[in-house]
Amino acid sequence: MNTRAAPKYQVVHDELLRRLKAGMYSVGTRLPSEETLAQSFAVSRVTARRALELLVDAGYLVSRQGSGYLVNTLSPPETTCLTSFTDMVLREGRMPGARLIEIREEDPTPPAEVTALFDEPVALIRRLRTIDDEPKLLVSTWLPRRLVPGLSKADFPEQGQDQSILRILADRFKIDWGRACETVGSCAAPADAAEWLGIKPDTPILSQACTAFDDDQRPVFFDQVYRVGPITYTLVGARREADPA
Repeated sequence: MNTRAAPKYQVVHDELLRRLKAGMYSVGTRLPSEETLAQSFAVSRVTARRALELLVDAGYLVSRQGSGYLVNTLSPPETTCLTSFTDMVLREGRMPGARLIEIREEDPTPPAEVTALFDEPVALIRRLRTIDDEPKLLVSTWLPRRLVPGLSKADFPEQGQDQSILRILADRFKIDWGRACETVGSCAAPADAAEWLGIKPDTPILSQACTAFDDDQRPVFFDQVYRVGPITYTLVGARREADPA
């Protein structure tokens, strides 16, 4: 059994997140300084800063010069996989990109989360998402093989609005979904993800796990996302747009 202790920055991150969700800090209030947090948790200022930066990346906090870290929201979007990454980046006047890493028509060793969702063969799609040619997201998508007959590399352009994977799933394969359940947390970057994202292994990053469901509450896909850098989403309503990544 793996008994490796969680990194100190993750312990601090998780406790601060618990306090935020418990309402201990209101929107607009200033969190304790890095030095104060470091003393409180008996960690270095660098460790405290890492934990705070992850909360900034997740949208909970904003960092302002001279003001420290302020609470931005107590309920950042938890359905980011229903938000179009492609469209969001284009609206900002920047260039989204999608590099296809691999397609497996049947993944022989899906993770436990996937096997718990789908009692049938699943396909795997792995892509690297970029903004202005800089790696930002490593996205692995699993879904029932029967939903994507004839899946091929030709289905995944690397530029333009059509690179949106869920636009591809909706238009090419006629797959629909209505809601999603998502978990966002911190982790130490696995070696494989670090290599694709251009960072050092064990660098603190955000991880996301997203399950999308159709209107009959059946799961239609599962996303695992490793993310570097802050990405801000603005959501209206609870229905999906076109693209999780």
